[in-house]
Amino acid sequence: MNADLHAGFGTGSDAGFRAGFACFVGRPNVGKSTLMNALVGTKVAITSSKPQTTRRAIRGIVHRPDAQLVIVDTPGFHRPRTLLGERLDSLVLSTLTEVDVIGFCVPANEAVGKGDRFIVDKLAAVKKTPVIAVVTKCDLATPEQIASQLLAVSALADFAEIVPVSAAGGERLDVLADQLIARLPESPPLYAGGELTDEPEQVLVAELIREAALEGVRDELPHSIAVVVEEMAPREGRDDLLDVYAFMYVERPSQKAIVIGPGGARLKDVGTRARRQIEALLGSRVYLDLRVKVAKEWQRDPKQLRRLGFYD
Repeated sequence: MNADLHAGFGTGSDAGFRAGFACFVGRPNVGKSTLMNALVGTKVAITSSKPQTTRRAIRGIVHRPDAQLVIVDTPGFHRPRTLLGERLDSLVLSTLTEVDVIGFCVPANEAVGKGDRFIVDKLAAVKKTPVIAVVTKCDLATPEQIASQLLAVSALADFAEIVPVSAAGGERLDVLADQLIARLPESPPLYAGGELTDEPEQVLVAELIREAALEGVRDELPHSIAVVVEEMAPREGRDDLLDVYAFMYVERPSQKAIVIGPGGARLKDVGTRARRQIEALLGSRVYLDLRVKVAKEWQRDPKQLRRLGFYD
């Protein structure tokens, strides 16, 4: 993330008002994106049961009368196996040094493991930033499991707080928000009122298409999918219709066949589900032209990574 996190739009100052940045970090598929969406109150980050769904540092904005909390959702931290993986981990590390408070997420229904300890070791290097441990997915665990996990997490490090939550059920989200906001600096708002994210619409649309594509594909395929919106504009002479032209990139011809499906059925289904989500996001009817291209081994190719929006 090259832009200064604290570049915003606030003017004036309210006494006692707090504003700043928090980020959620954790191994892949621990519920970070779902948690951010729940706190913001709307969908600003895509979610999937597939690990490593998040590939960008997406910001969601929580507005309260006393505070403005900007949450940065980061990719899952893992030991990288590709150049893309290295860049995603680098993105997480740079984000950790730029926020005011960190939420370290561990699911209630999975034992603490090597991946969690790996992240705790990385967090130890960010000495001046408070870390709140967030035990996620409590709706999927018994009270006994939650109690056991709270003890296991407390043994990992000396966290500022440990908060069990359920994003799906909305349980203790207010407690978590209070704990995060308490560690923000006094500041006027950083973003204009009503904004829920600062992501460009084309990036959000591309992410919604990728989310639709991730559902139901084989386990090895999600990491090979990238989506780029080439063009997005109102149709000439039509104020009620938006034309979206997008390309879905995969790494091999065999993957292209999987995405398209027999007779194009799967690609049509992806397009239909993505179009509904895009229309809900933009509040407009959408014509979606979605095509599939092969970009050989793009996860390992610096030139192709840059073209797909993954920079050094």
